Amino acid sequence: MKKILTIAVSVLLIATSAFAAGKKKDSKKSNLRVGMVTDSGTIDDKSFNQGTWEGILRAQKDMGIKTKYLKPAGTTEADYLKEIGNLADAGYQMIICPGFKFETAVYAAQKKYPNVLFVLLDGKPHTADYSTFETAKNTVAVSWLEQESGFVAGVAAAVQIKEGKFGFIGGMEIPAVQKFNWGWQQGIAYANANYGTKISIDAENVVYQGTFSDVAAGQQLAASMYDKGVKVVFAAAGGVGVGVINEAKTRRSTGKDVWMVGVDVDQYNDGIYAKGKSAVLTSAQKFLDRASYDMIEAQLAGKFPGGQELELSAANDGIGIPVKNPNLSADAQKKADEVLALIKSGGIKVAASADGLIK
Repeated sequence: MKKILTIAVSVLLIATSAFAAGKKKDSKKSNLRVGMVTDSGTIDDKSFNQGTWEGILRAQKDMGIKTKYLKPAGTTEADYLKEIGNLADAGYQMIICPGFKFETAVYAAQKKYPNVLFVLLDGKPHTADYSTFETAKNTVAVSWLEQESGFVAGVAAAVQIKEGKFGFIGGMEIPAVQKFNWGWQQGIAYANANYGTKISIDAENVVYQGTFSDVAAGQQLAASMYDKGVKVVFAAAGGVGVGVINEAKTRRSTGKDVWMVGVDVDQYNDGIYAKGKSAVLTSAQKFLDRASYDMIEAQLAGKFPGGQELELSAANDGIGIPVKNPNLSADAQKKADEVLALIKSGGIKVAASADGLIK
C-alpha cells in the first residue's frame, strides 16, 4: 500500500529551505559513496538526469561525499542492472536511479544488494508483470505531483500571453508526463476563469511523441503547431523537448512571437538565442536536485527513509516555477505565486486525472 509521508518529507526538506534562502553549509568530509545510473539520455540532458546529478554534486560539495555516475549501453533492465552491479561492486553504498524505467531493475537490485541503499526517482519498484510492488527497507521511492507544477506554469503562461492557442508535447504517454499535461490544461482554464485570459488548447495540439530521445521529431511537432498558430508549446519530453526549444529559438530569432515552456529544471538558459534573449517563457519544475540531495543528507543524519514512498508537492516545496525570469511580467509572476500558495494551502486542488481534459 502506498504511503505518503508528508511529515517525513518535511523533515527531509529542511535542506531545501536553507538552499532556497541561499544559505551554505560548512563543507564536511564523509566516507559515503553515492553512485548514479543515468536513464536514456546523457548527464547533461537539461532534464531528469542532469537535475538528479546536480543534487548529488551539491551534496559532494557540502558534505564531502564521493560520487560517480555510469551511463548504460541501453535502456533494458539488464543494461541498468549491469551498471548498478558495477557501482555496488565498487563499494558505492547509495545508488540513485532517475526515472520510471528503473522500476524493475531496482526491484531486483534491492534484493540482490541488501547492503546498498537505493533511491528511485519517479517510480516504484515492481516485477516485470506488475504483479508485485515492493519498496524494500534499503530503498526509498520518490514521486512528484507534476500536475501542480503544470498548473502553475499554465497560469503564468496564460497571464503573460493573454490570448491565443497553446499546445503540449509529451515524450512517452506515462503518468508523470500525463500529469504535467493535465495540470497545464487546468492552469490555463483557471487563468481564463479568474484572470480574464482567453487561451485555447485543441486536441490536435496535444501530442505524445512516444520517446524521450527523438530531438528531430520534437522540432517537427513544434514546427507543425507553430504553423497552425500555436503561441506557446509546453514540452514534457526530455530530448524531444530539446527539439521544441530549438524550433522556438529558430522562430524567435526571425521575429516570430512564439514560446516554449520547459520542464523538470529551469530551461531558460537552453532557450537563449541572441543577446541573452530566451525562447523559454517559464519552466514547470520538479526539484530533482533537492530530492537526491535530501536523500543523501538524510542518510548521513541516520534518517534514511528506507521502505517508504515519498511524494513531493507544493505542500512541501517539491514543485514550482523559476522565481526569476525576465520573460514573465511582474503580474504574471505574482499570479503564479498566488496560485502556488493556494495549491500549497489546499485552496486549489489540481486533479491527477484526465476527466474533462484532453488525453
